[in-house]
Amino acid sequence: MARNDKRRHHDDPSPDPHNKRKRSTFASHLDVPNLPPTIKTLCEIIANTPSPTVEDVLDKTLIRVSQETVEQVLRFSYSHPGPAVKFFRWSAYQLNDKHSPYAWNLVVDLLGKNCLFDAMWDAIKSMKKENVLSLATFASVFSSYVVADRVKDAITTFDVMEQYGCKHDVFALNSLLSAICRDGKTIDAWQFLRVVDGRIKPDNDTYAILLEGWEKERDVANAKKTFGEMVIEVGWDPDNVPAYDSYLITLLKGRDGIYETVNSLKRMMERGCNPGMTFFKLAFEECLKGQNLRGAEFIWSAMVGRIGFRPDTHMYNMMISLYCYSNETGAAMKLLDEMVYNGAFPDIQTYNILFEFLVKGRKLWEASGLFNEMVKNEHVLNHENCRAAVRVYMDSDDPYVAIKFWKYMIENHCSDLSETGNLLVAGLCDMHMLPEAVKYAKGMAEKGIQVTPFALSKLKQILIKARKEAVYEELLKNLQVDDTEEMSLLVYANDIAFTSLKKSMGVLHLISVWRSGHALTSYSYTMQSLLFVSADLSTYRMIKREHRSDSEDKAVYKSKNLEAERRRRQKLNDRLLKLRSLMKKETVIEDAITYIRQLKGRVLFLCDQVLQVEPLEEEETKPKIDENAAEEMKNCGIEMTKSKPRLLVEMGGDQKIEAPVGCSPQS
Repeated sequence: MARNDKRRHHDDPSPDPHNKRKRSTFASHLDVPNLPPTIKTLCEIIANTPSPTVEDVLDKTLIRVSQETVEQVLRFSYSHPGPAVKFFRWSAYQLNDKHSPYAWNLVVDLLGKNCLFDAMWDAIKSMKKENVLSLATFASVFSSYVVADRVKDAITTFDVMEQYGCKHDVFALNSLLSAICRDGKTIDAWQFLRVVDGRIKPDNDTYAILLEGWEKERDVANAKKTFGEMVIEVGWDPDNVPAYDSYLITLLKGRDGIYETVNSLKRMMERGCNPGMTFFKLAFEECLKGQNLRGAEFIWSAMVGRIGFRPDTHMYNMMISLYCYSNETGAAMKLLDEMVYNGAFPDIQTYNILFEFLVKGRKLWEASGLFNEMVKNEHVLNHENCRAAVRVYMDSDDPYVAIKFWKYMIENHCSDLSETGNLLVAGLCDMHMLPEAVKYAKGMAEKGIQVTPFALSKLKQILIKARKEAVYEELLKNLQVDDTEEMSLLVYANDIAFTSLKKSMGVLHLISVWRSGHALTSYSYTMQSLLFVSADLSTYRMIKREHRSDSEDKAVYKSKNLEAERRRRQKLNDRLLKLRSLMKKETVIEDAITYIRQLKGRVLFLCDQVLQVEPLEEEETKPKIDENAAEEMKNCGIEMTKSKPRLLVEMGGDQKIEAPVGCSPQS
């Protein structure tokens, strides 16, 4: 490679290791499966053999190589530059020194990326002698210098290109600018463009490269300046789509965002120039993040109406989401209907986002229709939407549709079903749909879904009211809840109710002291309620004891292995303990609060009754009219055809005066 030749353009010693800070991770033959055995063997030799002995080891393999084999081995040998160069020289003997230009470029790039710049220039000189130098070679050199943070050396290389037979044209300029901008040094590329502006006229690609660099660095101010220069130098060119994309995307990520982007897009379209799909996709994403529906509508109309682009499913989903977030589900449904005509088909995201907001907006008829369409197209409604549908349809007094969604949910989802199932059971109890409530509670038990104490209490109340205690006992058996666990839940609920009742006794006492008689009534009612709970608890204990004794008498263990039977019992106990730990306390507290509210309502009702009864008692205690006084009035010539009512007048304090109706108390 003419190692003794001296470079006349500049001295460029290899840098110290500190300049290798940007050295990237290179591809290895270990990363590619199913490599041909010959290539794999050569790569392993290069990776595991020191440079001085590589050629001897290669000679012993007796492997014959081709130009394609050399190229593939060099591609996977970037991490071992010394042995790779030895392999390159060794293979030259078999190829009669006729390496392909691509293999030479790989050697130059391999040495440059490892910051071995002396050896790199030696290879370039050898390539010049072989007459295989090209712009791709110098593009690799530009990139290696820039990655090593030596932009000035890359520019110097551009200056000496003509000495190696490569012209200073716009293509070489664009290669240098591209290497500089890719490394985040767009300002250096822009300054160099000003230097060579008189010698080389930039083209559309030149400004597209610079604008792409400003886009990566999010430099809105310099992007505007560069775009203005581009309009002056090359004018408005409809084919310069990459430049328009980069410029609008830079504005999109700036401070003013959508507003400035929309204005620039209007001006661009007035001159017959349009951006590409890259911009439109990012624009809709930014509109979705900022919930900017009006900006998205303008961009959508420009893309579909004026330019004629056909949106894909992802873009439709973003617009549908924007309409849904703005509570315009009608417009979102129209877009759903238009998708198929533009070659885009709804996916699972399309249906789920629409269904979510239809349910939130209580548009239940539309939601049911969309759900049916979704099922026909074999898409699955997500877990959150299923739960929301059950809740909303139950709140809307449409239990049969809620049951439909519950069945769909347990068929398509396997976890987090307890909350929705208990909501359904409790709602059915509130609607007095006893057979359905029991049916789906049993179904939950069969599938191992936890039934919460709140739902159990609802079932118990409605079953006891219907005198179907046996059904409740059977349900407890299906749930595999033993007497200890059920009693602990009842005792805990009773304690919560009694504690909450004691806290509210102050309010009850203030109400009851209004009338002493009513105080006794209120207190007796409260004590009666507590005694009822205690009696119910005692009755339950007695029933469970009898049931337990009967079970112990009738129990027949068919298992001959006592140890296995013990393990089975232990496993069952563990499951029961786990069930107990998962019981939610807030549901029990809700029962207690409901119980207290019922007590308060009863107290207020009794207060009203007391107030109605008291005036009647006072009327009964009125003194009767003296018969002698009536006789005396008759003797005086006053006839009474009927007894006149008398008026009770309160004078103040405890004094009362009776007077005939029509007479004033003063008379």
